Amino acid sequence: MAELLKTGGKAIGFGTWAWGNQLLWGYRPDCHDEILEATFKEAIRGGLRLIDTADSYGTGQMNGRSELLLGRFVEGLSVKQRQGLTIATKLAPYPWRIGRKGFSKAFEASRLRLKGYLHRVQLHWSTARYFPWQEGPLLDGLADLLMQGKVHELGVSNVGPERLRWMHTRLAERGLKLTSLQVQLSLLSTQPLEENKVASACRDLGIDLLAYSPLALGVLAIPPGELAPSATPLRRGIFQRLLPASNGLRQGLSELAANRGVTQAQVALNWCRAHGALPIPGLRNPGQALDASRALLWDMEAEEKQRLDHLAQECRAKMPVNPFQSS
Repeated sequence: MAELLKTGGKAIGFGTWAWGNQLLWGYRPDCHDEILEATFKEAIRGGLRLIDTADSYGTGQMNGRSELLLGRFVEGLSVKQRQGLTIATKLAPYPWRIGRKGFSKAFEASRLRLKGYLHRVQLHWSTARYFPWQEGPLLDGLADLLMQGKVHELGVSNVGPERLRWMHTRLAERGLKLTSLQVQLSLLSTQPLEENKVASACRDLGIDLLAYSPLALGVLAIPPGELAPSATPLRRGIFQRLLPASNGLRQGLSELAANRGVTQAQVALNWCRAHGALPIPGLRNPGQALDASRALLWDMEAEEKQRLDHLAQECRAKMPVNPFQSS
């Protein structure tokens, strides 16, 4: 897949952060689970093959809910429908997860919730900034899972170029490959594309670059001049800060979308693809899943990408930087 991404790629996946998250996304099992199952089926039908989750997804008593739902939904597919899917989860390096076997219990718990449908395991974030001694043994433990055949692929998340090269070398010394890196990447978060940043490191090392929050928590899908949709107080606060400052950028998105007869969300996703990244937008309803799959039907022209690059550079609105992102 890395070679595919170097030429712009064809793939789009999806994330499940909202599945079980009450604080930011207002999740309620009594009214959302059926919608999420329909969303999942629409995404699979539309050709979205990479599905990303994490053992920390789900707030409070809902912790692990995303994996539980995903496992249930995948089990409901036919054998043919499951072929070609990549189910990826992330394990959080909490302070109490220490040593080479620090992830052992967490991995088995994730695999149980996912009903065994687990192809790629990922380090959720780097501990290089606060517990640098913790990270190496945890990475070695994930590599052990790969060597034991318990997973097929290994990935990392929220890692900068320096740490990424260190991880790549550490795994290569054992004859193992690092498959993917996911970082926050969108028209409101372009840092990974800067010179000598993670995008260029991924190209050099043959690692797939995954773009999470490619729609900037939904901001990039909102037409220019429109008011923020109903949302949780936390997400509403983000809209109030980012919408006015991003109006010019969203105007450009809207014009490009109108010229192509597509949606702003499709344009934002294909901007990521045009930069060699595989976007994994969060999906919460079938309409979003259908829209994401339709973005696979067209590719962005170089002039369109350049225009959006310029608008992003001029835009005052920026997504908050993940505090766990390493250098």
